Amino acid sequence: MPGAERGARGREFSGGLPVGPGPARLLVLATVFVCAACGLVYELELVALASYLMGDSVTQASVVLSVMVFAMGVGALLAKRLRCRAALGFGVVEAILALVGGVSALALYASFAWSPEWFAGGLGGARFLMVGFSLLIGVLIGAEVPLLMEMMQRIRRQDAGGAVADLFAADYVGALVGGLAFPFLLLPLLGQLTGALLTGAVNAFAGGALVLGLFGRDLSRRSRRLLVLLNVTVLALLGTAAALVGDFEDAARRAMYGTDVRVAVQSEVQEIVLTGGRGPTLALYLDGRLRVSGADEHGYHEGLVHPAMAGPHARVLILGGGDGLAAREVLRHPGVRRVDLVELDPAVVDLARRDPGLTTLNDHAYGDRRLHPVTADAFDWLRSARTGTGARPVGGYDVVIADLPHPGITSSTKLYSEEFFGLAARVLAPGGRIAVHSGSPADRPKTFWTVDATLRAAGLLTTPYSASGTDGAFAFGPDRAPRDHPKAPDWGFLLAGRERPPLTLAPPGDGGPPLRLDGAALRAGGLAAEATRLPDLPPSTLSHPRYPH
Repeated sequence: MPGAERGARGREFSGGLPVGPGPARLLVLATVFVCAACGLVYELELVALASYLMGDSVTQASVVLSVMVFAMGVGALLAKRLRCRAALGFGVVEAILALVGGVSALALYASFAWSPEWFAGGLGGARFLMVGFSLLIGVLIGAEVPLLMEMMQRIRRQDAGGAVADLFAADYVGALVGGLAFPFLLLPLLGQLTGALLTGAVNAFAGGALVLGLFGRDLSRRSRRLLVLLNVTVLALLGTAAALVGDFEDAARRAMYGTDVRVAVQSEVQEIVLTGGRGPTLALYLDGRLRVSGADEHGYHEGLVHPAMAGPHARVLILGGGDGLAAREVLRHPGVRRVDLVELDPAVVDLARRDPGLTTLNDHAYGDRRLHPVTADAFDWLRSARTGTGARPVGGYDVVIADLPHPGITSSTKLYSEEFFGLAARVLAPGGRIAVHSGSPADRPKTFWTVDATLRAAGLLTTPYSASGTDGAFAFGPDRAPRDHPKAPDWGFLLAGRERPPLTLAPPGDGGPPLRLDGAALRAGGLAAEATRLPDLPPSTLSHPRYPH
């Protein structure tokens, strides 16, 4: 009996197949490998695009992955109904999966560009669409393994454990390849939209080729025609979409930024879009967030820089601020001898050097010999400066300006951590000050006072203040808010040092006080910020970020 059982397990049912059982099994496992790689690319593409459009990558990754894994279980259960026609079912599932996965990025991006009000409408908008795609893609991926098991048994009857081991081995290796291909090949070479469409085309071709080429004789003539028509249609749709991606992106940018887009590039770090001409019409967007508004940037940069410059300021460090606008304000003080500017993205610095509108706005700051830009991550640069492997002036910096993205952006949380501020404090000269953009104390008081608690945990004493503006989206928060934000913003800042810094101004030496900020407005901003105080908040650390998203 045991021998008979072993014979049954190894019994071959390869009749009707164009190749023998060995090559047939390899073809099935190769298809499992390709489909698994494509499936993981769909997941990563949803996570990446949702994080880019909505922020808070931790939440988006958690939602996409948990919903998709749940949906895979649902798909496996639903696939039981297709086991009697496994080959046809698998072919249809892969064609639909290729289309849905391929166009998911386009659909999400289109809703962001053309329906911003609906997109920003909480669970009813962007997240609803993201969850919907995650569910559908997960159901289709989950249906693959049960159908492939039936197809494997069609080739060669074997015990369930052996078949599952073979399938899962190919599946996991394929997922590894897809997971590595997405960040290192697809994203840098093709971008998210074209990469998703190409992945869908590969998925459709692999599924259709396996079913029609290997199991075509098991299908009726009508089923073969249906499957051919379905796959040709899917490939035609994906190919057409890929050919029109450039036009689609141009139209989406015009919908989001207006018709006067002058520069639109994807650097190794972020998407950079520059609109308008010179002066008030100029706007700089980084990853979709309005980072510079020519109509209102003076109020922000004067509020960030000038209170910190009231005191010794011969040696200044600017963290971020590659647009050169904070450097412009620093360089207005004739007592400044050296300014080191640490910017992560060299493309921003290059744009600030060369674009006529931006160079006019920053008063040609990069042409000043006192300014020394460095391309580096601010955290890593501070750590190397602390250990003595990085350049810093003897005696430390008199002023450190942290002109960084909003702390509510997930990728920025390490730049607002206790560890980061501790490193910044170590490069301060005796009596030195640190100025930090900390979010709006009125609209986002928890974020603002968490930054305050984090600075104090790093051994610094703080002085809060705010400055008001008119452009409601400029540096207002972590969201990609429209420029016509209905509320006038208040930008929140924290001035910190080993001794509590006074809230005062030192007028720049090129004639008169700052354009917008004066002593009375600064004192009023200090009182307004203090009125929002939230006591006893815990600090944010690398291992336990505290900033709400």
